[in-house]
Amino acid sequence: MDVTEFEELIDRLGEDLALWPDDRRLPAEALLAQSSAAQVVLEEARALRQALAAPAVRAPRGLADRIVAAAAKMQTDTAEPRTEGETAES
Repeated sequence: MDVTEFEELIDRLGEDLALWPDDRRLPAEALLAQSSAAQVVLEEARALRQALAAPAVRAPRGLADRIVAAAAKMQTDTAEPRTEGETAES
């Protein structure tokens, strides 16, 4: 087994090698014992799984209202036209 095949198997079977069929798991474990590249692939897959399992990040209360208010203010702002990158506070 090479690192490319190992990575494809992680994509299909997941990062928990204990759940892999023996005919795939045993060569994968042998590859992991000798390949730092395979170890990195496995670590990245585990980190991705952990990130996806983390609770959703919530926006602070009132953020949407502040965004809408700022957009409305921008539409009614009668200041001179600004150049790209210039803000009302500039």
